[in-house]
Amino acid sequence: MNHSSLAKFSAATLHEALGKVGNLPSAIKPIAPGMKVCGPAYTVQTIPGDNKILHRAYAYAQPGDVLVVHCSDYYEAGYWGDLMSLGAKTKGIAGLVIDACVRDADDIEAMNFPVFSRGLCLNGTSSMEGGTLNAPILIGGVVIHPGDIIVGDRDGVVVVPRDRMQEAFDKATARETREESIREQLRQGKTSIQIYGWE
Repeated sequence: MNHSSLAKFSAATLHEALGKVGNLPSAIKPIAPGMKVCGPAYTVQTIPGDNKILHRAYAYAQPGDVLVVHCSDYYEAGYWGDLMSLGAKTKGIAGLVIDACVRDADDIEAMNFPVFSRGLCLNGTSSMEGGTLNAPILIGGVVIHPGDIIVGDRDGVVVVPRDRMQEAFDKATARETREESIREQLRQGKTSIQIYGWE
């Protein structure tokens, strides 16, 4: 199946569908509330405080890819900004998910390039050689392999393993059907404890 089929689901629904796994740390959020992202992961590992490899990452990734970046647990730097966003967007990159901070938020938001980060930091970075591209990385206890599907929205980011895409789709579809039934009962005046049989 095509990963774009997962784009209609919220990150939370997919997380639940997978059995409550795959969620990245809750600190990683979109820099603007309306930003959403869905696409295969192009994984990046930087060395602390350095962003040279991020310039390589968006140049080498394929259109539609989502850059997913672990920055060696060093957050006090703005690893990504408006110029890289413009370059990545022009190349067709679907978005950025970074376990660290970015800067130039207003300009990035204005160009509507989806960026999910731990926050904003104006501190600059170095430009040394180091890190890895398109190899497995670990963020918040979640192993992310190249090609895993990344889905992010205002609530956060979930990682759907490539080999569980169909399962995630099927279970998310069933979950949404169940929830619509619950919504209808709520509209009719039932309480959730009545619906769930917890009275």
